[in-house]
Amino acid sequence: MKSVAAIVLNRNLPEQTDRLVARLRSVDSDHVDVFVVDAGSETDRRSKFTTWSADSPDAKTKGLRYSRGMNFGLVNLVREGRFDRYEAFFFLTNDLEFEEGPIIAPLLGCLEEHPRVGILSPCSRNWGERLLIPDRGTKYFWFIHNTAFLVRRSFIEAVANLDTGTYMDLLFDGSNFRGYAMEMELIAKAYANDWSAAITTRVFVKKDESHLLTKADLIKTEPFEENLRLYIQEGKEWMRRKYGFNSRWSMQMYVKLFYDKFFQFHPEYAEYMI
Repeated sequence: MKSVAAIVLNRNLPEQTDRLVARLRSVDSDHVDVFVVDAGSETDRRSKFTTWSADSPDAKTKGLRYSRGMNFGLVNLVREGRFDRYEAFFFLTNDLEFEEGPIIAPLLGCLEEHPRVGILSPCSRNWGERLLIPDRGTKYFWFIHNTAFLVRRSFIEAVANLDTGTYMDLLFDGSNFRGYAMEMELIAKAYANDWSAAITTRVFVKKDESHLLTKADLIKTEPFEENLRLYIQEGKEWMRRKYGFNSRWSMQMYVKLFYDKFFQFHPEYAEYMI
């Protein structure tokens, strides 16, 4: 039985999706089952590895984006009785590129060594956070901006709506359509429930942001600048409506409070604090 279920989100970019799926299967076939969520793609723009398709009128028009897409994959795994088979779930967008070498195995090794890590992110060589982490090391963070999260099943079971959840609310808040502060909300749930979030330099990843710049028409989303404007505008409205925060800084301080408390309760992990 494989240890990890990887959920990859595709919308009209089958070449990128298929390349990522093939990479995962080629280097970590003993550890991972890969599932592709197709978010309302045109029929001829679906991945050849598509597992589930979201074909509602809304998905066809707007897609799912990260939160709804990952929820959609989890909902289907729960419905099919496969959720309990996996130790962790790897949430991935199709614009991610990993450096050479194994991906899943080193991340699983990290989870084994850090039993209170509920969310694990590979590092990027372009991040300032890399300077805080030893070579092939791990540090616990209170903010991680990524779309590659390895999430432990027991953490999901502690915070998710597994019995009644839908693609709108199983783990992520689907009403936050573009995902503004999505990662901070997830990390807050971790530290508030005695879990941590970490970045490791055992695996390196980068995001190819050129797709939003050059393929927005294929993805059927707004051009990059307009999407960014809506990401901030709609996201700040969501954050104020749900949490009463009027700035991203307030949300960050909310997460940092739980982060600091975690190390008060677990001083044995102080060496991994930043």
